[in-house]
Order: sequence, then structure tokens, then C-alpha cells
Amino acid sequence: MSPIGREEAARRAAEELLKSPYERESLPDMLLRHFNQFLGDLADAAFGNGPVGGIVASVVILALVVAAAALVSWQLRRMSRRRGLVTGGLYGERVRTADEHRRAAERLAGEGRWSEAIQERLRAIARDLEERALVDGMPGRTADELAAEAAAALPDLAAELAAAARSFDDVTYGGVPGTSDAYATMAGLDDRLRQARPVPLAVAGGGVMNPPASNGRAL
Repeated sequence: MSPIGREEAARRAAEELLKSPYERESLPDMLLRHFNQFLGDLADAAFGNGPVGGIVASVVILALVVAAAALVSWQLRRMSRRRGLVTGGLYGERVRTADEHRRAAERLAGEGRWSEAIQERLRAIARDLEERALVDGMPGRTADELAAEAAAALPDLAAELAAAARSFDDVTYGGVPGTSDAYATMAGLDDRLRQARPVPLAVAGGGVMNPPASNGRAL
């Protein structure tokens, strides 16, 4: 077999590179290459193409950084809400009305399942406040978040709301067994909250208005 010349070797190498898998660049690699090139061009413009080009490039880079930070923040909040549904939230997967939670609590209490009854009674409180538009509907809401937000509309019951949140956390995460007295306290708070009127909200011009009436939607 006779040796090949330099030109022939170069031609064969070029033909080999044109064959699969060299002939096609994967989409992620291509996007990454273009993005890196874009960032490089921006950096060149920011530091080497005069004041106007530098300002424009700097603004674009800052916008990219802000957008990336916002995306990361949104993803973290989303993950936090998902964890809240499993470990820290008030509700489970199934959506129920306040009355449904309340009936479930009474049934559990009748069976002496006090921890579960306390949980369902606080869920009834939370859903009732949402249905009356006294707190915002928020997936993954924790008991402490509920108490803090509800206290803004019902400050006279702020201490009881905070105590109810602690009671919920104790039986749900703290390993504290529920009792009939703890359930009775939670049920009594539920009854008082249903009769309580929220404080007026200040509006421009020194006037006041009440929070909007419930739209009757079930969460």
C-alpha cells in the first residue's frame, strides 16, 4: 500500500469530519455556543467599542442578570410552594369548602381523633377566611402565614389566631397529641371568626371602605 500525500490526507480528514456524528451539532450545544458568543460580543462592546456602545451593552447585560435572578427567584418560590403542599401547607391535594372541612372536623372529633380534628378545623377557618375575601387564596399557605394575614383584618383576634397556628403546628409537626380541650378552643375561634367583622381599610382621601364581599368561590 503506497503512502498518501499531505493533500490527500487533508482531503480525507475533511471528508471524515463531514460524516455523522461530526456533521450535526446538538441543539443544546448550538444554543450554548451562540449564547456564549452573544455574551462575548456584549463584553467586547461594553469594554472596547466606545461609550455609547458600552452603555447599551451594559444595559443589556444588566437586563439579562435581572431576568436570570427573577427566573431563579420564581423557581425557588414555586419549589417552596410545592414543599408547602406536602410538609407545611394547610391543605392537601383535594379542594374543599369551609363547610366540608368543618363537617370533617366534627366527624373526626366524634371519633376521638383530636389531632386530625384540629387540623381540619383550622383548614375550615382558613377556607372560610378565603371565601369571605379576608385573606388571599394562596396554595401552600402555612398556619403562621394564615394567622399573620388574618390578623391584619381581624386584629382583635390576632392572639387567638397565632395560638391556633401553634396548635396546628404542634399536632401536625411537633408530635404533640391533640386533645378535646384544644379542639374546643379551635372550634370556638372558628365560631367567633365567622361572626367577626373586619376592620375598615383606609382609602385615599381619608375615607374608609370595607373589604370586598365574598364572591362565593370554592378553593
